[in-house]
Amino acid sequence: MQKFTFRILWLDNNVAIAIDYVIGKNISPLTSYFFWPRNDAWEQLKTELDSKPWISENQKIDLLNKATEIINFWQEKGKDKSISQAQEKFPDFIFAGSN
Repeated sequence: MQKFTFRILWLDNNVAIAIDYVIGKNISPLTSYFFWPRNDAWEQLKTELDSKPWISENQKIDLLNKATEIINFWQEKGKDKSISQAQEKFPDFIFAGSN
C-alpha cells in the first residue's frame, strides 16, 4: 500500500496543504501547495488526485478526509492555535509556518 503524508503551511490568514508520496525513507512531492481560504484547496486537491489514476479511490477518499480535518481544525482553531498545537493534533504531518 502506498504511503502519503501532508506538508502543511500554518499561516495566520491561510492554511496551505500539499501531499507528498513516501517511498521508503524518501519523500517526493505529489502535489503543489493549495491554499485555504484563498482558494478552494479541497476541490483543487481532489482534481489533482483524480488526475493520478494509480492512487486508489479509497486512498483518495482517505487523503481528502484528512485534508478536511486540517482545514476544519485551522478554521476553528487556527487563529488561536500555534503551529505546535497543530503538530500535536496531526503528528504524522510535516508543518512549517509563521506562528
